[in-house]
Amino acid sequence: MITLYNVSVEFNKEFVIVEANQIRIGIKSKPIKGEANKEIIKKIAKHFGISTSLIQIKSGHKSKQKIILIQ
Repeated sequence: MITLYNVSVEFNKEFVIVEANQIRIGIKSKPIKGEANKEIIKKIAKHFGISTSLIQIKSGHKSKQKIILIQ
């Protein structure tokens, strides 16, 4: 099953909140060289108990608002 989620990112926080197709996530990494995006993918994978390879950022690579696809 493929699912799209709208993701809102907050910096200097630690949380993952999933409501329907919305995810709010707090991260510690800085948005430098993709570090923040890597942390987002890892946290979402851990939350859902899946491999990081099943998660893709479809849009918003350089934004606090992202669309993520989970396979």
